[in-house]
Amino acid sequence: MIEKLFPLDKNYILRQAQSSLEEELIDRMVFELKRSYTFLYNPLRLMDHTYAMILDTFEFPKDRVRMIYRQLCGIYRYKHGDNQLEFLFDGRTHYEKFQEDWSDALIGYVQQLGQHEQYVKTMLRMTLLYDTESRAEWAENHCKAFINQYFELKVVKRHGELRLKVS
Repeated sequence: MIEKLFPLDKNYILRQAQSSLEEELIDRMVFELKRSYTFLYNPLRLMDHTYAMILDTFEFPKDRVRMIYRQLCGIYRYKHGDNQLEFLFDGRTHYEKFQEDWSDALIGYVQQLGQHEQYVKTMLRMTLLYDTESRAEWAENHCKAFINQYFELKVVKRHGELRLKVS
């Protein structure tokens, strides 16, 4: 992780908190994806081949989901990324507080996104219904575009850094 000037800057601590929770929250994203699929496409929970495969699949390439996770991390830092630390009076460190805040925010993001068919379909194509690399890549690109549109952000790449702009 790149630390430029101030190692106790809020964004550095927030980024560390997000990185430490990555694997746990990726699993939670997949769990919420299964719930969203059930809610949108199979509310009666009728067992067919596709639904059984979605529920029973736990092994798939996680690289694509990791990219979506990191995109959501960046969106959260952009929206909540002022660099001023607040006073905490409950005995927790800022790191612990940011872990809790980020977990809650990510679950909220994923639940909101899970109400949209486009998000659910693209996430399924690159995770639980993964079949080929080319389809997963296509799904990842469409999922990123949908997320940027949903959060009304435009990602502009300049000089090797990703910059987020409000549309």
